[in-house]
Amino acid sequence: MALSAVLRLGALRFSGAAAPSAARTLVAAGLQGQRRLYHEAVHDHFNNPRNVGMLDKTAAGVGTALVGKASCGDVIKLQVAVKDGIIQDAKFKTFGCGSAIASSSLATEMIIGQHVDEAFKITNKDISSHLKLPPVKIHCSVLAEEAIQAAIGDWRKKHEAVSASA
Repeated sequence: MALSAVLRLGALRFSGAAAPSAARTLVAAGLQGQRRLYHEAVHDHFNNPRNVGMLDKTAAGVGTALVGKASCGDVIKLQVAVKDGIIQDAKFKTFGCGSAIASSSLATEMIIGQHVDEAFKITNKDISSHLKLPPVKIHCSVLAEEAIQAAIGDWRKKHEAVSASA
């Protein structure tokens, strides 16, 4: 495994057969003392992500967001199902590092059951403080915040169009 591939992963999982290889790569690169340590909340949401999947984007009560950051390669697709202004369900798919996956997973847990106005107010600081993200990974929580706002924005557009035609 090339060093660039190890660094691009963002979150290393030392388990199974890949562990010795990844550990050797870190030692060979002189990084053995510089591993990033993530809070157990990040490990939990990364290893056991909640609400992974998709909703029917054509449904009137579903808002969809696709946000990403080219500089780090993280992309989040977040969908919300809203009924009577309350987020009934949320699903995500994330292509990115462990912190991006954990941020997306936590974001869905935070917004389900919330009124859209309250969910819209969730900030990256709410997400990053819960996960205790290192400063170099704060951008992952920013993407999750942007995804929440964009999905709610998409739902609002659909909701207004349905209300206007009724």
